[in-house]
Amino acid sequence: MAELFGLYVHWPFCKAKCPYCDFNSHVAETIDHQAWAAAYRRELDYIVERADKNHLTSIFFGGGTPSLMQPETVAAVIDHAQKLFQFSNDIEITLEANPTSIEVNKFQGFRSAGINRVSVGVQAINDEDLKFLGREHSAAEAIRALGIANDVFDRVSYDLIYARPEQDVEEWEKELVTALGYASGHLSLYQLTIEAQTPFYTQYHRGDFLMPSSDQAGKFYEVTQATMSAKDMPAYEVSNHAKEGQESVHNLAYWRYDDYIGIGPGAHGRVTMERQKFATRTHRAPEVWMEKVSNNNHGYHDFENIDPMQQVTEMLMMGLRLREGVKISEIKKKTGLDLYECVKWDKIETMAQEGFLEIEGGVIRPTEAGLQRLNSLLSYLL
Repeated sequence: MAELFGLYVHWPFCKAKCPYCDFNSHVAETIDHQAWAAAYRRELDYIVERADKNHLTSIFFGGGTPSLMQPETVAAVIDHAQKLFQFSNDIEITLEANPTSIEVNKFQGFRSAGINRVSVGVQAINDEDLKFLGREHSAAEAIRALGIANDVFDRVSYDLIYARPEQDVEEWEKELVTALGYASGHLSLYQLTIEAQTPFYTQYHRGDFLMPSSDQAGKFYEVTQATMSAKDMPAYEVSNHAKEGQESVHNLAYWRYDDYIGIGPGAHGRVTMERQKFATRTHRAPEVWMEKVSNNNHGYHDFENIDPMQQVTEMLMMGLRLREGVKISEIKKKTGLDLYECVKWDKIETMAQEGFLEIEGGVIRPTEAGLQRLNSLLSYLL
């Protein structure tokens, strides 16, 4: 009937809002978990009736802090999804977790609910920087949480942020080597960025702290790549590293421009309906989303048709994040358009001559230098 695809479930609540975070997350004193489980099921019913999909390869509970969910709420969503879709035999079901909400019994409950992969928001193994980042856990608590996660789940990933204010490249290399001692197969390593409408944005522009220069940021990136490659966990995407076979199935769906359904407040999706590709997004405010679901069975804004030319742009923007790159034939298959007629090919050839792209075997892929300068590369091409 249709291609493989994923399901994203957004849980919008956190214990506290981190100053660097621009995600759709909120702090709430009380949460009616049964009401949230029912709302997720209703919105899933609504979108499934319209999507040309029946075979699910991944589910991702993101947020917010999904480890604040009750295992019963997670189980309710997974069980309902299994009634609506065919599950792949090796379906990947991921839940994001913070060290402050990781407990043995709760994680065992998540595993019983169907979770088979967790992604832990560690961010730093350094108490001073954790405090700066607004995290509520200590380095010792993060290490303890990773131990619990590795004991309960076969697949564990965790996040770290680098190029932090006043961080030294050599210090980061030592921290990363320490972190690798607790990694089982996947790490997400992000350079700290200052996002608009966050406390960090105000503090940075007020002069409260300094960010590394572009040259320093480049050194951080290079040290990160060298260290991870030496440990057989190379980057398969600009910020994501994995041992062979441990790559995130769900995130690969985004970068390969496969379809995925998004439910919950502020969730986005890319869904094919009657052979047309649509962008979907839901209302961000949890109380508004809940009201919409109660009244209309869903909290979606109007679906937005993505024309083929825009699809080509999105495929390049997402696919060039991957070390494997983009197959030119796949662009034709998914959009109906010929890449050679959609972009200025001389720009691609220029980037290849400059050493930022490779064109080989019908595939356009970024080089190491291209990945390091991805934003500038995409800006020039698109």
